[in-house]
Amino acid sequence: MIVAVIPALNEASRIARVIRDAKRYADAVVVVDDGSTDETATVAGREGARVIRHIQNGGAGAATMTGIEAARALDATIIITLDADGQHDPSDIPLLLKPVQEGRADIVFANRFGQRNKIPWIRRIANSLGNAVTFLSTGRWVPDSQCGFKVFGPKAVWQVDLRMSGFEFCSEIVRESVRNGWRVVDIPTRVLYSEYTLAKGQSFANGIRTAFKILLRSFLR
Repeated sequence: MIVAVIPALNEASRIARVIRDAKRYADAVVVVDDGSTDETATVAGREGARVIRHIQNGGAGAATMTGIEAARALDATIIITLDADGQHDPSDIPLLLKPVQEGRADIVFANRFGQRNKIPWIRRIANSLGNAVTFLSTGRWVPDSQCGFKVFGPKAVWQVDLRMSGFEFCSEIVRESVRNGWRVVDIPTRVLYSEYTLAKGQSFANGIRTAFKILLRSFLR
């Protein structure tokens, strides 16, 4: 069973389309409403998603882990994670699914830098920093470690255990891949940036704070 997990915070204006796109490739869609103050949960439920609500905002990592646990309860064998703001191209989902379905990968990372995407330079710098810190703390290089677009195969679905609640969870997933010996593939994908999606993303200052959290966690393990 393929389950799409979509963490969402105040995405009532965008979540419907993301759910409809995900349903083209997934047997079920789980939306984790991470303390939204708008109609995100209502819209997601109307589109047929299974909705789980966090009363308070817990962070992207916490919402993702809640979604993974809900997918496990549905007996998922494959999990797709994607952002709720519509920045990921749904036509790329089959490309990410293929290595898992062919038994070549336990986790597949989208790589927004593997194609000629128009990515602002500040985002490129922030993501490069995230990649470098992730490599230093895990020993594994992932070209776009901070992207929320991923596919987990059966082994990763049942072994992943995220404990970091903020954006640093993306680096924690790389650490999990090393700790559990997952086979890793990265696939170049399109990114559909807009003023809206750029405004919703992690700021450069938050990126610096996230990097320090990742390094601190790596020394405290």
